[in-house]
Amino acid sequence: MSISVYFTGFTMGLSLIVAIGAQNAFVLRQGVRNEHVFAICLACALSDALLILVGITGFRQIAAVLPWLDSLMRYGGAIFLMWYGARSLRSALRSSGALAVGEGGASSLRKALLTCLALTWLNPHVYLDTVVLLGTISTRFPGLEASFAAGAVTASFLFFFSLGYGATKLRPIFANPAAWRVLEGLVAVTMWLIAFKLLGGL
Repeated sequence: MSISVYFTGFTMGLSLIVAIGAQNAFVLRQGVRNEHVFAICLACALSDALLILVGITGFRQIAAVLPWLDSLMRYGGAIFLMWYGARSLRSALRSSGALAVGEGGASSLRKALLTCLALTWLNPHVYLDTVVLLGTISTRFPGLEASFAAGAVTASFLFFFSLGYGATKLRPIFANPAAWRVLEGLVAVTMWLIAFKLLGGL
């Protein structure tokens, strides 16, 4: 295993997954309410791991049949990331919202898992992030894809379980709209850095 490629996968995976979205807000909400935290975090992490593995193991085979696909996805991914970064920066500058946790009654494990899986698998961005983007980046490391995948999967498990179980301490932070703005700004910078690396061929 290449440690440097492992940490590249870890960094790329973490940078993509940390972006604020419905799935992360749901995990945070479940953590704050202390409802089915382990099951929800595990479902998110395993879903991510499966998508990452599909992207990294299958993308090279697809690219071999369609040699132009690598460049298309690399430049297309870079354009998307620049747009996503601009959107995050705009949100950081203009947004005044904060996380709404909600105080409703407890939900069943089945209902919570179904909601979690829907937010994960019905989100088109998750396929671009995990299957296409990480799959594309992994082709920059021929023969070391397993190290890259291990890093990205580790990032997913670490992030979701940290988010879920750290939610109680995070609640007062994310009740403040300024915290979301800071995080959105960091997301914007990260997305642009990844885009520039893609355009530079890593």
